Amino acid sequence: QVQLVESGGGPVQTGGSLKLSCVMSTDGVTPCGMAWYRQAPGKEREWVSSISPDDTIVYQDSVRGRFTISQDTRKNTVYLQMDSLDTEDTAVYYCAAMLREKAVCRTKYWGRGTQVSVSS
Repeated sequence: QVQLVESGGGPVQTGGSLKLSCVMSTDGVTPCGMAWYRQAPGKEREWVSSISPDDTIVYQDSVRGRFTISQDTRKNTVYLQMDSLDTEDTAVYYCAAMLREKAVCRTKYWGRGTQVSVSS
């Protein structure tokens, strides 16, 4: 079992910054990766960024250069630094833990999300 708790969301103006945190609790399970997703009002949930245990990082094109994912394995915490925020970034942001199933690393556990609201 994996439990994920996000924090750090809130209101911010266009061009501002926020840093999201996700604290993970496990019963010995070791994720093959961690990810951030987001869901804007009226839209489907979309993947934002992922980080592997060896710090291999991938970003969605729309956030590359503005968002930075990182992790502190000693604290079991993953972060998402978001800079140059735009109204299009308004969404509920979810942390996810990925587990390996049959040699494939898949998103398996979700946090409850934290709201990010960007206003102009």
